[in-house]
Amino acid sequence: MVVEIEKFFGCYLLYCTNPKYKGRTYIGYTVDPRRRITQHNKGSKFGGACRTSGKGPWEMVLIIHGFPNNISALRFEWAWQHPKRSRRLCHLTGKQKKENQFQFCFRILSNMLRVGPWNRLPLTIRWLKQDFKIDFEPSLLPPTHMPIAYGPVKSVTIKKKGGNVEVQNEEDEILILSQGSASKRCDVCVVRLKEGDPSLECVHPGCTLICHTVCLAKKFVKHTDYLVPVEGKCPKCKNMVLWGDLIRKSHGCYGSIVSDSQDDGDGDWAELNV
Repeated sequence: MVVEIEKFFGCYLLYCTNPKYKGRTYIGYTVDPRRRITQHNKGSKFGGACRTSGKGPWEMVLIIHGFPNNISALRFEWAWQHPKRSRRLCHLTGKQKKENQFQFCFRILSNMLRVGPWNRLPLTIRWLKQDFKIDFEPSLLPPTHMPIAYGPVKSVTIKKKGGNVEVQNEEDEILILSQGSASKRCDVCVVRLKEGDPSLECVHPGCTLICHTVCLAKKFVKHTDYLVPVEGKCPKCKNMVLWGDLIRKSHGCYGSIVSDSQDDGDGDWAELNV
């Protein structure tokens, strides 16, 4: 079954199956996995990267998705590509003799998922090709809120439930949400929500939770050391929810940092110091 995800931002790992270049890897960023792997295999003239052009076929075997926006995903991509230049990863050892390139990339990834800021994001580790699956070392298991999934994933266009309204941009989506939540009461503080108040709804089907963003954030960080929520129990349905999933459902990204990008590319993030 193909999993469909709205506002998709992911970082992927390619593996070359061409006997001449077999074992080579490539790390990239995409908003559309299916389109991106086609570009890589067609070559640079069709939008593929120069490093992969003419060396295919390539397999997209692993993808990390759930980033709040393209900036977050691109920073992750850059650090994964350049661990020795990343201040968060420079302590890691380089490729060992016993490791092939694929194993080395996976080891770097395993460490990345356990350090900030990435260890607080609602990421999903998805094996697109299970034949390539590697188990995480016991000491490098990803945080419990990051699921390990299997199978293909598809980027889809956002459509609001209950109608055929297609959201063209983030401002339109916030307006629709605010209009729908006006006159309702926050399920945390019980104060009536005003039009334009930042609000959240639960991601679980059938749950009618609606609340002020700040109210739920305070509830989730209470009795924790976190300044920004990671996860918590929905006050209404009592199911565990990831903060990133709540924000993405309502606003599409964290705090409107940037507008969504529909372009793939190999940006130069050397100055980001991630």
